[in-house]
Order: sequence, then C-alpha cells, then structure tokens
Amino acid sequence: MKPITVDQLVAGVGSEIISPWRTVTQQMIDLFADATDDHQFIHCDPERAAAETPFGGTIAHGFLTLSLLSAMAYETIPPLEGAGMGINQGFENLKFAAPVKTGARIRTKFVLADVKVRPSGWVQVAHEVTIEIDGSKKPALTARWLTLTMVEPEKATG
Repeated sequence: MKPITVDQLVAGVGSEIISPWRTVTQQMIDLFADATDDHQFIHCDPERAAAETPFGGTIAHGFLTLSLLSAMAYETIPPLEGAGMGINQGFENLKFAAPVKTGARIRTKFVLADVKVRPSGWVQVAHEVTIEIDGSKKPALTARWLTLTMVEPEKATG
C-alpha cells in the first residue's frame, strides 16, 4: 500500500475506509484463551456453549475482537510517509454491542475523525471504528481509537 503524507491525512478527516472481511475461527478463540488465561466455556466449549447459552455455540472474547483492530487497520489504512514507530494511545467510548459467534465474518469501518500534528513529530490520529458482523444489524463493537505515530520532522507538516 502506498504511503500518504501527513497533509493528505489531515485533508482526509471525515473519510471512511472499510477493511476486508475476516473469519473468526474456534482456533483463533482457543489461542486467545490460552494467551489470556480466559477459558470460560462460552469461548472454549462448543457443546456446553450450544446447550447453555443463547448463542448456539461459542463466541469470541470481546478483547479478541478488539485486538483484531490492529490487523484490520494494517491491511486497510495507508501508512504515513516517513513514519517510524506507531503506538496505541487508547480508546474512548468503547462498547461491545453484540457477540461474535465462532465462524462469523467481521470487518472494520474506520472513519478518520481527527488528526493532530505535534511539533515533536508525533501525529495523533483518532478513528471512529465500528466492527461489523456479516449478517447482523448490530456491530460487534464501536469505539474512538487513538493512535500515535512518530514521523520524521521534515515530513510532519500538517
């Protein structure tokens, strides 16, 4: 993906971009459960989850769904020209609205809400994000996602 300039990023405030669909598998859920030590049956026991929950089977951890934002952003949002490292700064108004059932396809709608270019070379970006579930009227989650990217000083005009 071709990098964009800070000026192009600033000019794009209000624009929307949507990631490709990705399937959430039981293997992904199990690996996340192992990594986080969260083996609640609603995530890891398909038979019990089918019998004892209204979901008809297992569902992804909300934090797994949230963590997939990084991958979906990387494959969707053009990088900044002259960018060094980037970090997550946090989330505002994070809401888990609907469960992601095992086997569901999800994608993220990114709306560029704000860009602040700091004299230090850091560029703060705010995206309104919505993780959509294929075939569902309700999204998996909504949030305002704040990130920081260090840009070479001569590239950080904004």
